Amino acid sequence: MGFPECRPRRLRRNETIRRMVRETRLSVDDLVYPLFAIAGKGIRREVPSMPGVFNLSVENLVKEAREAARLGIPAVLLFGIPARKDPLGKDAYSDRGIVQTAVRAIKDAVPDLIVITDVCLCEYTSHGHCGVLKGREVDNDATLELLAASAVSHARAGADVVAPSDMMDGRVGVIRMALDAEGGQGVSILSYAAKYAGAFYGPFREAAGSAPSFGDRRSYQMDPPNVREAMREVALDISEGADIVMVKPALSYLDVVCRVRDAFDVPVAAYSVSGEYAMVKAASKLGWIDGDRAMMEILVSIRRAGADLIVTYAAKDAARALGR
Repeated sequence: MGFPECRPRRLRRNETIRRMVRETRLSVDDLVYPLFAIAGKGIRREVPSMPGVFNLSVENLVKEAREAARLGIPAVLLFGIPARKDPLGKDAYSDRGIVQTAVRAIKDAVPDLIVITDVCLCEYTSHGHCGVLKGREVDNDATLELLAASAVSHARAGADVVAPSDMMDGRVGVIRMALDAEGGQGVSILSYAAKYAGAFYGPFREAAGSAPSFGDRRSYQMDPPNVREAMREVALDISEGADIVMVKPALSYLDVVCRVRDAFDVPVAAYSVSGEYAMVKAASKLGWIDGDRAMMEILVSIRRAGADLIVTYAAKDAARALGR
């Protein structure tokens, strides 16, 4: 039927009807809140390019975790900024490392909050690359042992989920075997399965001090035009034992999120990365957009594309909005 028999506007005429027929629902249960743990005491330092995001020493990180839990956010994703960096990123797999210390503190204070830990070396290495260097190349196989050691140390500290983000070949399988060998069969793996070498990571690298000292990460992160390659990467990670797979970034790769959701019967996460967050904040500050509405629209679009979980720096703001 056509007009006048068919009038789609009938179901848009007030907010209550729109809510009743809404196809995609964003819930606070979908949100994961990234946090930056930094070595030291009394630190709460705002990241200049990410208003509202802070580098936090452990005692302040615990306060932020408590606030997230109070808002109903079910999980945090921890990144670490050590006191010292070295070529092998030793703090990443030290039981006294910054992330390990932060995990223990959060689990003591907020035991029901799910703690996910980023497993990578870029935040810990003096050269800023995600693995062991052989000359000016990242040595894939030499890196795997250190990633596994990092994941095991996070699990010992109490992490519920480990999230390898390095994009080394075979790392999910090696981490799974290492966890199982150490009694960590109950620790889940959230794999950054399709992580692209995109242009939206700058603010994160400022927050973590993890920009490469030379070159870039295109030899191990994915080429942005490729989607069939992403499907292969996801399939490989699932075959190696990944419990959840992630697409990163989110906003420019919603088609990839959709393809992964349609093809694989595992939970799918998407990371709304630092550059996406910073763009909205900057445009909002200039008065060009309604920042709160824009951020919620972005999160709904990620959910609509098929993501079960959304990693977002706007998690607290979104939780407040959803709680109204």
